[in-house]
Amino acid sequence: MAATKKNPRKRSETRLPAFENVKGQIGYCGLWCGSCLVGNGTLNQLARECGKAVSDYGVNDWGPKSVDYDALMKGLSTIASMDPCPGCLKGGGRTGCEMRGCAKTKGLVECVDCGTKEACENRKILQHMRSGALGVGMKVKNQTGGRSKLIRTWTAELKKD
Repeated sequence: MAATKKNPRKRSETRLPAFENVKGQIGYCGLWCGSCLVGNGTLNQLARECGKAVSDYGVNDWGPKSVDYDALMKGLSTIASMDPCPGCLKGGGRTGCEMRGCAKTKGLVECVDCGTKEACENRKILQHMRSGALGVGMKVKNQTGGRSKLIRTWTAELKKD
């Protein structure tokens, strides 16, 4: 996940304990769990930091009056305390994920190994998920083979700089 306007926190993910739980996972759909903010713990960290900043700076005293600061702080606290996603290979991910069910039924490790790409009944949702993931800076595997090498490359990219 390169540092971009959408994700300027490139390096911090590899320092979070949750990253260790998901860095080796690429879901059936091809999304690398190590690049997911919900899985690698970055979302929790950001929520904690945002809540602390709002509190420390007393934003509720001088910030926009249209904001319900109690609700904001409650929401940030809830996000900060939620368990990071363990990744779909360990029971996390989307509930009822069509790709996981399909791949498991076919005995596949990932969707790119399937020979029915054009006739796939889950093609639209798979494309939607992959394009959404790419849009927020996640890494997505789109070719067969090379999982371990790809994970090493992506992990090294996070640690650069």
